[in-house]
Parts: sequence; structure tokens; C-alpha cells
Amino acid sequence: MLKTVQYNKGSIIYFENDIDERIFILQKGVVILSSIDIETGGTNTVQLATGEFFGAKSALGHFPREETATVLQDAIVISMTVQEFEQIFSNNKKVVYKMLRVFSGQLREYHKKSKALLKNYNEPSHDEGMLTVAKCFFSEKKYRSCMDVCVKYLAQFPEADDKEQVMKLYEHSKKFAEKNSEKIHSIPSPSVSSVNNALGHFMLPAFERFQKKYENEQVIICEHEPGDSFYLIQSGEVQLVKCVSGTSKNLDILKPGEFFGEMAILEKSPRSATCIARGPVQCLKFDKENFEVLVTGNPQIAIILLKLFCKRIYDQKRRYRILTIKEPIVRIYDVFCMYDEMSLSTRNVDKSRSFNIKAQDIVQWSGLSAETVQDELNKLVSKKKLQIFENYMIVANIDEMKYNVEMKMQSHF
Repeated sequence: MLKTVQYNKGSIIYFENDIDERIFILQKGVVILSSIDIETGGTNTVQLATGEFFGAKSALGHFPREETATVLQDAIVISMTVQEFEQIFSNNKKVVYKMLRVFSGQLREYHKKSKALLKNYNEPSHDEGMLTVAKCFFSEKKYRSCMDVCVKYLAQFPEADDKEQVMKLYEHSKKFAEKNSEKIHSIPSPSVSSVNNALGHFMLPAFERFQKKYENEQVIICEHEPGDSFYLIQSGEVQLVKCVSGTSKNLDILKPGEFFGEMAILEKSPRSATCIARGPVQCLKFDKENFEVLVTGNPQIAIILLKLFCKRIYDQKRRYRILTIKEPIVRIYDVFCMYDEMSLSTRNVDKSRSFNIKAQDIVQWSGLSAETVQDELNKLVSKKKLQIFENYMIVANIDEMKYNVEMKMQSHF
């Protein structure tokens, strides 16, 4: 049942990092949201407008509050649970679309900030950018991915000045791919039964017409190409990368139930990252037109996507924090901490943790060079703080790593 709550001037509705799954609407008065900027340590403050929702992102995403809500003038707010929000607003496409646009903007902002920290400041034209991506994959011997980008380039820019160069790059990639085909191994795709509950709504026969299948290392969307569709992963994993100074940097690894390319539904803009299949992948592909038809006939799906948006923002923000840390070893510590927070570790009896992670994964998450990462990992091994095996690593004391990260973040501010 919806509640109308009155707050006096100076009251705190909730604090940053609180676990609180209520959603609020400001009905009267003045309320501000304040949070600590990850990069500068300064305070960001936003004043809410009457009728505006707040607390929705953390409530829908089931993560701690990202800001503190403070009452500057006596206020009246409507309070509701997530279930009540779904019941009341699932059919209100206007409200849901407004939230999606707001969250889309926040996601894009974190993408931009991550790109700046990775030192990729100059935005090339669409064709120049795609050619850079193709060259990046070729230099890293990712020939299948390079070929896919070349095909996308020629389809988008058939009369481009660099057309001949792209065609030659494609032929060279094809030759090397065929020569090294025996060395290419597919990553097994997880079974559909392992998919989370939210994805179950998208497994109905009605969605089969939206299904697309991709092979290992196939490029699904390319950075810089125009965006007009988005994807929901049904099975397999998709890697999001950016090509920076001729090297691919990992931004994220998405699993079943997650989506990518979502900004294309709300705004026609170039892709901000390249999305590559890690092993066999099956996705649902939606464009703006069929998405609106889909939501109109299945309002609950819009709520599911809204929740997925909230989760993506939280994860993107968490990974962005890693890139703000200047000291390489602390940045590596925070990669392990992130894996632990995401429950991607095996908790042992003591404070040790087992992670299914390799040095290359740490390179991609941290944005550090392979040489730097290997050097720092060797130091940890020599100090008996880390054990490295073929497909996993064991951290001796995860609490020590968390403490070092927290101390460094505090001194940074």
C-alpha cells in the first residue's frame, strides 16, 4: 500500500550505502540528493523537482543507495515498495521510458569517463574509428573479429576513401584465420537452464523470431558504427571492449540475462564499444520499432529491462572506480575485490578466495599493460599473498586487499 510520509526540514530520508528498497516520489517541499564523486572526492548535489522519482535505481537494482537524500524544506513524499511500483507503473510507458532515458544518460556518462581514463580523448569519424578497430584486432591476431569489422565497415561505407585498404585487411585476416584455424578453440556455451529468472520471460516461443546466433570471436556490434538495435543474451558470454592506442581494453563481460547496445533504443548515436562473442552466443535482437510494440503488448518486459538497466549502471560505476586508482597494485587489488563482490569467487574456510581468473582478465579489467600486471602478480606470489594456477588464482587474504583499497581511496580524496 502506498504511503504518504511527511519529513521535517533537516531530515535524512536515507543515507548513501543504506540497504533500502523503497521508491519515492516528491510530492511537496525541497529534497536534495548528494553523493561523493568517485574520481575527485567532491560532493555532487542534485535538487529534485516536484513529482520526480528518487531511490528507484538502487531499489530496482537491489544494491546500496548511491546518494544521501536530505530534506531542505518540509517535504511530503510518496513511498512505495518495488512490487507496488511494478503494479502501478508497468503499464505507464511514459514513466518507464523517461526512466530508461535517464539511466541511459548515466550509462553513457560512465562510458565516457572510462574512455577518458583510458586516454582515448580524440573522437575519430565513424569510418576512421571502425578502421582503427579492425587494425587493432589484426595486430592482436584476432583475425575473425577483424574480418567481421571489415564487413561491417564496407556495408556502412561502401564508397569510403579507405575502401581498398579495408578490403586488403579483410583478405589478410582471412588468410591468417584459415592458416591458424586449428589453433582456434570455442568456449563452451552455458546451458539455457543456468539463465537467471528475469531471462525466463524472454524464453517464450513468441521471441524466437528475434533470435540471433553468433560464433566464438564474432563481432556482434562494432565501436563507432551507427546504432539501431540492442541485444539481450540468452546463452553464452559477450565481451565489451574499446580499442585504445592500438590495444583492446576490456570494459565488461556480460552473461545470460544481460543486454548491450541499449542506448540505440533511446538515442541514435554511434556505438561506444565493440561487443564480441566469447564462445557460442544466442541473443534476442530488438530495434526501436519492435521494442515499442513489444513493450506495449508486454508491459512487464519494460520493468525487467528497467531493472537490468539499474544493474548495468551499478556494475559500470564499480568498474569505473577501478580505473580511477593510480597505483597499479591497488588497482589489481580492486579487480579481485570486484570479483569477490560479484560472487565470482569460492569462499574458503579462512580469508582466502579462489578466483576463476587469468592474468589477461586482470589486464583487461584494470586497463594496465600485460607487463605491469605480470610484474605485480609475481611480487604477490613471492610474498605468498597469491597462488597462480593454469585457470585460477588463490588470494591468501581478501580482507587485506579490501583494506588497502579503502585506505588508498580515502587518501586519494
